[in-house]
Amino acid sequence: MTIATFIKSGLVAGAMLIATMGAGQTTPLNMTVLGNASPPIGAYQFCKEIPSDCKNPAGDAGALVLTEDLWKTILKVNYETNSKITPMTDMEIYGVEERWAYPTTVGDCEDYALLKRKLLIDAGISPSDLLMTVVLQPNGDGHAVLTVRTDRGDFILDNMRNKVLLWADTEYTYLKRQNAADPARWVKLQDGRAVAVGSVK
Repeated sequence: MTIATFIKSGLVAGAMLIATMGAGQTTPLNMTVLGNASPPIGAYQFCKEIPSDCKNPAGDAGALVLTEDLWKTILKVNYETNSKITPMTDMEIYGVEERWAYPTTVGDCEDYALLKRKLLIDAGISPSDLLMTVVLQPNGDGHAVLTVRTDRGDFILDNMRNKVLLWADTEYTYLKRQNAADPARWVKLQDGRAVAVGSVK
């Protein structure tokens, strides 16, 4: 599948999703923020190493107004990053359990998300709408994705799939993510699809 074909199919799927969201469906568009949370240790260390990438002097710009051109850019960045980077664990790459870093050829889940965030910031999207997010997979393993906060809902860029989905259409339990006003701070999330709230230490 060429990138042009992929983007075209993604646009059709996105248009169908947006149309469905406007048709009285009960799918929650945005995650619920509960309060402050401690950042993951990898995020804390990343911010110490590259403090400029953990600042947003402009603060919260409000949800991104999602246009067709921006949707194309989001799909392209997700697809090309997933295609370019080979998955490897931090232990395999660095010999440690967790290290957040920009990948060049190999990386794990948070590295993919960091690179996508950087590329989308370079494309003109506010850092306040590009939020590193920690989730649980159905098997209980931790995972990191990038949330793109838009006026059409919170969309997820994931190294495990090329399709960009609304957060509630994924199989994950959402625990915490970066604060929209300050990338160095984190907030707890409530998964509105379930009664239980994921506890975050």
